[in-house]
Amino acid sequence: MKTSTLSTRVTKCENDDLEFLSREAGLDRANLMKLFLRTGIRQMKMDLAVKAYAEERVSLSRAAEMAGVSLQDFMIRMPINRLELTYGVEEFEEDLQTLGLA
Repeated sequence: MKTSTLSTRVTKCENDDLEFLSREAGLDRANLMKLFLRTGIRQMKMDLAVKAYAEERVSLSRAAEMAGVSLQDFMIRMPINRLELTYGVEEFEEDLQTLGLA
């Protein structure tokens, strides 16, 4: 897998926190930062998908796709995110197309 290098400036307080967490987690700083980045990306994808679904800008299947999780996983997380299932004929047809069944 091809990788790239990112760099960022942090405050002394943030740096101290990173040092503490690195020691506590038993990870070097590079792996700790990768963990933070991956966790943050997953969370932000979910947050954006939840917002788009709540605003009825996307269907249920599209929201799951945006979040990078299965439809079932997204539905399981709906109560946690205070989402209600709104599923009409249009969404059903879109989901069939997404699944390649239409």
